[in-house]
Amino acid sequence: MELRAYWRVLKRRWWVWVLLPVLVAVITLLTARPAPTTYTASMAFTVGIRPEPKTGAYYSYDRYYTWLTAEYFVDDLAEVIRRSEFSNAVSAELAKRGVQVSGVAVGAATQTGKLHRILNVSVAWHDPEQIRAIADAITTVLEEQSAAFFGFLQAEDAVVRRIDGPHFGVAGRSLRERLDLPLRLIIALVAGVAIAFLWDYLDDTVRTREELARMGVEVLAEIPRPRRWL
Repeated sequence: MELRAYWRVLKRRWWVWVLLPVLVAVITLLTARPAPTTYTASMAFTVGIRPEPKTGAYYSYDRYYTWLTAEYFVDDLAEVIRRSEFSNAVSAELAKRGVQVSGVAVGAATQTGKLHRILNVSVAWHDPEQIRAIADAITTVLEEQSAAFFGFLQAEDAVVRRIDGPHFGVAGRSLRERLDLPLRLIIALVAGVAIAFLWDYLDDTVRTREELARMGVEVLAEIPRPRRWL
């Protein structure tokens, strides 16, 4: 019985909870601005350490420790790339090529990932030409300036080489952009239903014999609602 009462309320105020989502959808579609196209570049680098030269005929674990040190170096290098020193070096390299991009922008657009001795670097940028220059500049800094630039990591003998990429593509719409309109519609629908129930609660109009009975008024007769024929 309660469900029927709820349905009668929604049916009576149907235009409230229908009009509000429609209004929100129209405003959203009219005011929404298409997101700028984002281009991506992904590269993979291998990181190694040159083994120490042997000075005598003796057994050495140097190869093992070389590989182990390289894995630690990848962990450090992934963090270094996120720092301003690296992004500023990339910005300086871009300036040599006639591309003006700030180090802050480079750092915000660059992401890293790692797996054993493999370092993955990805860039998201709004200009298809500049992103190619940024990818090349990152490669140059990692391959040619690793010894000097990362010397404070005590890895002067580090060797960084690009083994894959750069692969360029176009980023799809983010999850937030895809869910923006559906979430707005759901919120508008819930708000419309709440307004309909609140309106009905504040309305003191008597519509059914049950409402009169709850008020202690005896019902002698009832005029049925006329049926609408199509």
